[in-house]
Amino acid sequence: MSAYEFPPWTDRVRPILGVTVFAAPIYVIGLIWYAWSPETINVGYQPEQPIPYSHAVHAGELGLDCRYCHTTVENSAFAAIPPTETCLNCHNPEDGKAGVHKQSPKLKALHESVATGEPIPWVKVHDLPDYVFFNHSIHVTSGVSCVECHGRVDQMETVRTVKSMAMGFCLDCHRDPDPHLRPADKVTNLAWNPNDAELRAMLDLSEGEARRFDHEGLRRELGSRLRAAHDINPKDDCSTCHR
Repeated sequence: MSAYEFPPWTDRVRPILGVTVFAAPIYVIGLIWYAWSPETINVGYQPEQPIPYSHAVHAGELGLDCRYCHTTVENSAFAAIPPTETCLNCHNPEDGKAGVHKQSPKLKALHESVATGEPIPWVKVHDLPDYVFFNHSIHVTSGVSCVECHGRVDQMETVRTVKSMAMGFCLDCHRDPDPHLRPADKVTNLAWNPNDAELRAMLDLSEGEARRFDHEGLRRELGSRLRAAHDINPKDDCSTCHR
């Protein structure tokens, strides 16, 4: 074979290269479009759900703990969307005694799920791009409350995004975690907002020591102690989220 001739297998590669050259720009454009789409980063994104579920009623008025529905949040990367069976614990149409609003037309999607065995098609509100690694369990068990990223969902009729979820938002917390940490038993208490007296008691500060701190300082001191006690050291290099 002449030095100026290509081997036969190159003929088979040419179509693949052609498709790649054509498809790569489309893929890159689609990736950028998705990363900057309202569903990904826009504050205020509030999609309509198949069931008008009110967090203000369930988590607020009734006081349901976040973990009752999002059962995997402490031991998995994902905070599981509740299955139909969880809703049926209170809204079972077959329960003659305890079925709450069991015949409400708002629960049509629940009844259809029971009849067909198909899951309720909930719409994700906080949907990070696939190239971002985020682990719920690491944050929750480290003392980062749901409210830090999701806001006061216990006051929302329909859940919406309140934080941008952009890279800068995550980096700000990783580089200065102390103001965002709280005791483990307060993580799902979205209304927890301790006053100075409560913070001083938690920190067991003497009167003289307490004078050195304003409210923000007390909050930071609590976070600093929690971080040291649990050996929390968040990283801010690229590989932390982009794996």
